[in-house]
Amino acid sequence: MNPIVQEITIKAPAERIFEALTNPDERLKWWWGAKGIFEITHVESDLRPGGKWMMRGAGMGEKPLTVAGEYRTIERPRLLVFTWLPDWQEDATETIVRWDLEEKDGVTTVRLTHSGFTTETSRATYRGWPQVLGGLQSYVEQQV
Repeated sequence: MNPIVQEITIKAPAERIFEALTNPDERLKWWWGAKGIFEITHVESDLRPGGKWMMRGAGMGEKPLTVAGEYRTIERPRLLVFTWLPDWQEDATETIVRWDLEEKDGVTTVRLTHSGFTTETSRATYRGWPQVLGGLQSYVEQQV
C-alpha cells in the first residue's frame, strides 16, 4: 500500500519546528482541527524511544476520539518517527508517521510520511495531513 507523503516549506529553523511537534502544550495550539469535525483538547508525550504519546479530543458529532502511539526514532531536530493508532476506525491497525526536517539558511522543508496501511479504506481516511501541516506552518512562522 502506498504511503501518504506530504511536504511543506516553513520559514523557521528545524529546532523550532521539532519543538512544536514534540511539546504537548505547543501541539495543542497548532494541530489542525475544526469544531464538530476533529478537535484536539489534550496531548501527552513521553519523548524518548519507546515512550508513549496520546492525543484526545472530539470528532464528528462531538464523539470522543483518541489517537496514540509510541516514539520509535528521535533524532532532534531532523527526524521524528512514531506509531499511530486511532480509536475511531473499526479496522484500524498501527501505522507509522515519520517527520523529516531538512533546514537550509533558516528555512526548513518538512516531509511527513504516513505508512503501513493495510487497506485502501484506512489510507483514504487520512485526508487531513495538508491541514495539519498548514497549522504547523502558520503557528511556527507566527512565533519566529
